[in-house]
Amino acid sequence: MRQRKTDYGTIILHWTFVAAFAVALVTGLRIATETPDRTWINWFDAVLPRDSVWIAHMQAAIVLVAVAIGYIVYMLRSGLGRRVQIDKVRLRGLFVCRGQARLSAVIALMYWIFFVTMAGLLVSGGALYFGFYSGYDVAMLHWVGTWVILAFVVLHVLTQFKSGGASQLLRIFRPAPLPAPPPRLDAVELLGMLAEQSARSQGPENPDAPPDASSHPLQPRAEMRRGRTAEPDPAPRPPAGPARSRNPTLQANAFVVAAAAAITGASLIVATDRLAVDSVQIRRINAADAPTLDGDTSDRAWRGVKPFSLLTGEGGNFDGKGEARIEVRAVHDGTYAYFLFTWQDSTRSLKHLPLVKEADGWHLLHSGFQLGDEHQYNEDKFSVLLTTSDVTLAGGRTFHPGPQPVAGAPATMSGRGLHYTASGYADVWQWKATSGATGWMDDAHFGPPLNPTPMQAANVVPYKGGFAADPGTANYRDNFTIEADVSGGPRRSRLIAPLRLPKVVAATTDAMGDIDLDPNHGESDGARWFMPEKDSVAYSTDVDARIPTGTVIPGVIVGGEFSGDRADVRCAARWASGLWALEVRRRLDTTSQFDVPIKTGVFMRVAAFDHSQIRHTRHVRPIRIEVE
Repeated sequence: MRQRKTDYGTIILHWTFVAAFAVALVTGLRIATETPDRTWINWFDAVLPRDSVWIAHMQAAIVLVAVAIGYIVYMLRSGLGRRVQIDKVRLRGLFVCRGQARLSAVIALMYWIFFVTMAGLLVSGGALYFGFYSGYDVAMLHWVGTWVILAFVVLHVLTQFKSGGASQLLRIFRPAPLPAPPPRLDAVELLGMLAEQSARSQGPENPDAPPDASSHPLQPRAEMRRGRTAEPDPAPRPPAGPARSRNPTLQANAFVVAAAAAITGASLIVATDRLAVDSVQIRRINAADAPTLDGDTSDRAWRGVKPFSLLTGEGGNFDGKGEARIEVRAVHDGTYAYFLFTWQDSTRSLKHLPLVKEADGWHLLHSGFQLGDEHQYNEDKFSVLLTTSDVTLAGGRTFHPGPQPVAGAPATMSGRGLHYTASGYADVWQWKATSGATGWMDDAHFGPPLNPTPMQAANVVPYKGGFAADPGTANYRDNFTIEADVSGGPRRSRLIAPLRLPKVVAATTDAMGDIDLDPNHGESDGARWFMPEKDSVAYSTDVDARIPTGTVIPGVIVGGEFSGDRADVRCAARWASGLWALEVRRRLDTTSQFDVPIKTGVFMRVAAFDHSQIRHTRHVRPIRIEVE
């Protein structure tokens, strides 16, 4: 049997697409492991990449866009559009005919489902990357589209095998030249052909004469072409250079044209990415006009500042969509930088690991705290990251996905990745709705991976990679402790609670406001879900015996003040009508090795938490700071 072959242009585009999609798939799955409720993807941890996944994912996306442009141009230039054309004949074959006719129609229809899905993937990926709309709906479209493409790959192989067996499948490995397009019909020759057909339809004058038939029904007779060519020129023309064709046509290689279009399109995308930089302008103001840190957005300093707005997604909670729109305003007075962060959150969540007394003792309310992934009984939080690294993508140089990103260190108990850097420090500020009411935003950093503590090495408490607080002290702590429990098998964590009890139970209960233990319900305005150390006493059985069953006490103890480098960031926040407003102040340069100076060229990232420990929202492109 004659071996089936495919034109080399289709083969090159086909395998370029396969390679790029494979890279995009494995890197995309690794990225998706950080999305809540998709840690099951870690089952494939052995085959998923660990380093530079965002960079590789975006590079593969650019190649896919280039292939899409090249394929469209190639199909138009080569005349191979019939392969995927859906016309009346194919539609009729889909519903009426059987066998190869129906299979051909099914294959063509599958191609168009593939084209539409790929277009959706590329458009949704671009929207997520550039931040045009990076919310839940677009992210879900991107996720579903990935699985549709995978389903198409399987069905594509099966239908091609059904169409022509192994020979049909192997033709994609056998290149052949692109068939030349048929010659153009000349208008004069076409009129002559129609005249001949008309004459024949009237019958020959001599029935015994042999028929004067053309060798091809759609081509003019060679005799006519030769006759016109041999016909003498009635008026000789003077020689004036080389003769020109009456109908000149520029014939270019279809694949070369397609490749040029693909490279041009990809270059435009890269150039657009380089030029379209997201930036926050920090305006200069007089020190007398500095905003008061009270969570009130009506300060004079904020009125003339245009906010930078971005939609963050892929977080936990936030009414099931995991998205929050964040606005950033910033000013400085030459010494301090002031930021106003506002973001959407339908509830004011303060229930950070509360304790409830039951008949058998005290119980800590939590749903994943022992794994480092509490996503119900936690407080609202907000984080800011500053780095001088040339960060171009989400988590670039500061986050490493996978259940065990640090070789030789303990695996993450949550199955998610770790924050750390290869060298140097990234500055991290974290505001917490419960303890942050005292006026500090916890100053921390991401650095090189730390050595695990004995408790971390034994998987009693989660290993945190390179995340650590700056030197100094904080004014809050948990109202419980964690011990190793070796009874009944391997070590596991055991929560010992509480450490302190209220002096006056009624006063603590009143300060907490309307107590509703549903984690999806927020707290009332003015409620306080931390227990001041001065209003509490150390745990004892005597004090415990006087507290009635059903009592709820806070899981956070507050006493004293922040100190050292950890106290560099001051703040105040207020929640109203589904919106948090957080005002922040920090020196432009603290001179600490763990802090990043606030100056032009520094990159910023922001993230919101909705009563979740680690499931924060994110954005792909960083924000560049520009200081006036």
